[in-house]
Amino acid sequence: MRSMEARLDVARVRGLFPALADGYVHVDGPGGALLPEDVARAVGHALRMPVAARGGVFAASARAEGLVAGARSAVADLVGGTAGGVVLGASMTSVTYAMARAIAKAWRPGDEIVVSRLDHDANIRPWVQLAEERGVAVRWAEVDIETGELPAWQYDDLVNRRTRLVALTAASSAIGTCPEVAEISSRAHAVGAMVYVDASHAAPHMYLDRTALGADFLALSASKWCGPHVGAVVADPQLLAHLHPDKLLSMPDKVPERFETGAAAYELYAGVSAAVDHLAGLSGEPFGSRRERLRSSMAAVARYEGELFGWLDDALRAMRHVQVLGSAPRTTPTLAFRVDGMRPRQVAVELNRQGICVWDGDAYARELFDAFGITESGGAVRLGLMHYNTPDEVGQVIDAVAALRPRPR
Repeated sequence: MRSMEARLDVARVRGLFPALADGYVHVDGPGGALLPEDVARAVGHALRMPVAARGGVFAASARAEGLVAGARSAVADLVGGTAGGVVLGASMTSVTYAMARAIAKAWRPGDEIVVSRLDHDANIRPWVQLAEERGVAVRWAEVDIETGELPAWQYDDLVNRRTRLVALTAASSAIGTCPEVAEISSRAHAVGAMVYVDASHAAPHMYLDRTALGADFLALSASKWCGPHVGAVVADPQLLAHLHPDKLLSMPDKVPERFETGAAAYELYAGVSAAVDHLAGLSGEPFGSRRERLRSSMAAVARYEGELFGWLDDALRAMRHVQVLGSAPRTTPTLAFRVDGMRPRQVAVELNRQGICVWDGDAYARELFDAFGITESGGAVRLGLMHYNTPDEVGQVIDAVAALRPRPR
């Protein structure tokens, strides 16, 4: 199939990102990707146009309806959902908290939930806090510290007839590990539990299919895939209809609107649509639906990023003064590492001096870094590749890390 054979034209892709003109090597993508010009332009255009609240009979209100509908349709295409099952909000964290409160209303003392130490805290803390409020037991899926994997077999012991929900990530934004989500979901569904999957970090690196993953709820953060700061949760509309979130009396009671509290950032929703269009256009394939073009583009992205990351990962692991966390067989192009004799913040400062942007700390994966035993010593340095990074940039990163040594006091 021609679309599956598409290659990434990285020179063309880089031309879409005005922020790359700053001259820095941006390998800080796991914390938030750069924005393409089309996304910035879409947001700016929406800000310049008359846009009012939804529900009115005039053009500015209808324009708001169109921006919301466009964002829902785009997110649905991104993950293989339906627009009527897309809940939009300020961030993945905020929509997960809201969804968790609605889901937890059915929990009773004696029930259980399962969370994982691999996850970003946004897919841990809402569930743990609500479990404490409701008298629900929390069971933990552990990470293999040697490999960084989240073994699926442990869920045989973790889930049972009392399990109400299993929360896990599709890909760790801290170390890149991609768990066997479909296999774990199958185990959860076998005992009647719902599955809540955080796909925020996975979305810019792979073709997503909510149904194939077995995710009853799929959470996303548009800022991770070249969009603005907007969160979303995608679910079956019929499932959402059984949940009753806290809301204002005058708010619509229909799905998915009942989950969306407060005024919407309509201009950012324009950016969400543009960001999905950006991803769908990466392969340059002009034919097919947006969903079909996403399949082609994300295949091209995965090939390109995989080749670059293989080089980077091998090079860092070969350095005697560098320790890369984990060695899972399935990962995104993301890793975390430590350097002998240097705290992660020192490493980040030194790399910044050479024009390389990386993150340091716990990457909001406190449970994971506690398990590694590195939180108190500053966590780790995290870097990740995006589809706009180049071989030359990877070479710069490798050379810079190879030259790192503690500064004399």
